[in-house]
Amino acid sequence: MRRIIGIAWKVAALIAMAMAPAAFAQPSAYPERTVKLIVPFPPGGVTDIVGRIIAQRLSEGLGQTVYVENLGGAAGTIGAASAARARPDGYTLLMATATHAINATLMPNAGFDIQKDVVPVTLVASVPLLLAVNPSLPANDVQGLVALAKKEPGKLNFASGSTGSASHLAGEMLKSAAGIDMVHVPYKGGGPALQDLIAGHVSIMFENMPSILPYVQSGQLRGLAVTSPKRSSAIPTLPTMIESGFPGFEAGSWYGLFAPPGTPPEVVEKLHGAMVKALASPGMRTQLSKQGAEPIGNTPQEFAAFIRSEVAKWARVIQVSGAKAD
Repeated sequence: MRRIIGIAWKVAALIAMAMAPAAFAQPSAYPERTVKLIVPFPPGGVTDIVGRIIAQRLSEGLGQTVYVENLGGAAGTIGAASAARARPDGYTLLMATATHAINATLMPNAGFDIQKDVVPVTLVASVPLLLAVNPSLPANDVQGLVALAKKEPGKLNFASGSTGSASHLAGEMLKSAAGIDMVHVPYKGGGPALQDLIAGHVSIMFENMPSILPYVQSGQLRGLAVTSPKRSSAIPTLPTMIESGFPGFEAGSWYGLFAPPGTPPEVVEKLHGAMVKALASPGMRTQLSKQGAEPIGNTPQEFAAFIRSEVAKWARVIQVSGAKAD
């Protein structure tokens, strides 16, 4: 019996020794390998450019490579849904945009809900829209444009890259706020819309600052206002829509960092810290400002509140305008 007991104790001791490293091991430091950032739009656009800036700076802050995977389609929904289904370990991230806040109302059955399906890390940057007209239009400021539209209701048209885009809905906001009637002309992308605006086939357009600014600066288009709460450093001579007589008129694109639901809080905290530190660096601020973007870097809680306000704002505009998804 004593021999059996002795053997049992030895076996127990061996098991305890084997388990000891696991019991006292510290959790592995995140990240230990490359991290994927899903950009849910095709390569080459402003969203892709900003996404690659984010990836580069996160790589430096985390000490691991962060690479971009473009996964476009369905107005950004396909890539976003893929990120939401990823393993919640911090190795798959998402860069979502204002489009996803619009889609919450415009495409409620698309398979992705920005308020439920991902965890906010931080709002990286915002990009205002710029309201511009073809130089042939006799309007030198927003009030002049409104007066012209009231004089000729239903005769002026405004372009956008697609129905339901921020560009389109900003035009609808102006129609509602000013009490004017303009005809929306949707295009398959901002590029073709801009070319027709320059050619004079359409008269008016709200468009992302990086895309439209060069044409305003060259004189091919006439800029009237920006949609940010304060003037843009990229073109400080242009007033805001608020200064132009429309209190609360804010619209535009924004870019935010998200993680899959269930991602450990300590991982979210580390991602947030790395991103905020990067946003404070002169190098990243310069990179973003070249794209007409203003660095933000708020807390996850502030970002969540911002998203709620964005979804509610665009829901009201969509309801008033009657906009439908293409």
